Amino acid sequence: MTILILGLIGFIGVHLIRVVAEDWRTGVRERYGSKRYELIYSIVALVSFALMVWGYAISRNESTVLWQAPLVWYSVSALVMLASMIALAGFHMPRSHLSVKLRHPMLWSVILLCAGHLLVNGRLVDIVLFSSLLVWSLIDLMSCHQRDVRYAVEYPAPERRATVLNIVLGVVFFAVFAFLLHQPLIGVAPIPSQ
Repeated sequence: MTILILGLIGFIGVHLIRVVAEDWRTGVRERYGSKRYELIYSIVALVSFALMVWGYAISRNESTVLWQAPLVWYSVSALVMLASMIALAGFHMPRSHLSVKLRHPMLWSVILLCAGHLLVNGRLVDIVLFSSLLVWSLIDLMSCHQRDVRYAVEYPAPERRATVLNIVLGVVFFAVFAFLLHQPLIGVAPIPSQ
């Protein structure tokens, strides 16, 4: 689980820079340029994400099982994941009613994804991964809302067409991942038959 933890530290750490050290971040961006900063930021985030995925993959089969979820929780988790995919689709549609209301749909998507997975995954490795990401996304969401207030951020007027497209794409993302990709990529059926 060491590789997973290193990946989590790098991924969460780089994403928390703006939360805990915004002045330092601003200074570095001014000194070295935003493009260089974004390049380094992206490399650290991608390498850390790869370490998380690799660490999770090599740890999950030997991880201690702390509890077993009742079968009905998988259906609840599927509904939470559907909401997560709709929020994720909204990230690319700032004029969707959902995006305007949520303000930070990507973070809401991560929060829902983590909550949905924590409902049904009782292995220690799952709890470490999804709890860590859940705590980070909640902290980041609070920080984003504070920045919105501080800088008086105004969001665009919502449009019905964007909202409908947001929901349709979210449902399609969910269906494709749940029914076609989850088993081959993750190795687990999202809703077990038994």
